[in-house]
Amino acid sequence: MLIATGLALTNALPTTLLPRDGVSITSDLLNSINTKGSSCTGADYPDECATYATAAPAITASFSKYGVTTTGQQAALLSIMLFESDYFHYNKHHFPSPNPGQGTRNMQSLTYNQQYATALYGASAVQQASTSGGDSVLQLVLGDDASFGSAAWFFSTQCTDAVKQGLVFGDKNGWAQYLTQCVGTTDTEDRDVVWQKVNEVLKGAGSSTTTTTTTQQTDGNSCP
Repeated sequence: MLIATGLALTNALPTTLLPRDGVSITSDLLNSINTKGSSCTGADYPDECATYATAAPAITASFSKYGVTTTGQQAALLSIMLFESDYFHYNKHHFPSPNPGQGTRNMQSLTYNQQYATALYGASAVQQASTSGGDSVLQLVLGDDASFGSAAWFFSTQCTDAVKQGLVFGDKNGWAQYLTQCVGTTDTEDRDVVWQKVNEVLKGAGSSTTTTTTTQQTDGNSCP
């Protein structure tokens, strides 16, 4: 009976097992991608700028909260935040012209910020803020935890399963599909440059973590 049950469970498993090789985002890791965000000196909008020391724990927490469990997925989300916010120097949309209600580190539109704020704080808070305009709604999600969590929330709630799975292994096609089919923007060379660097750094960090863990497990199981 136990053997039969075990076989049934085995047959029920998906044919492709997805890795869970995500890494903790640290300020050192971010700095190895690009040093621009290590300081807010000279920022155009100092009140919007956040250093890597502030960003790292908030991003790591958001990945845990919203189930962003692979380095490929993490690389895509981190890339779009770094690109859209110019390495966390901006928290609101400014260029080419201000667009009320658009912002957070992945520069979500007002429509998505309304949904996001509702998920975090409830409909009544959003309705009350809406009476004062889009920027008042945006203000609800500009705190560090919310702003750095917006990309993971968007990924979790707005992307299809196919797009999510396409990002798992960190390949170019999956990245392009994420941009065009979920984010709704164009896959451009300047975006790709950021993604390629982030993908390289996170994959390296993931490999190091896996190697260390495997070594520790092997040592622990060795006979004296």
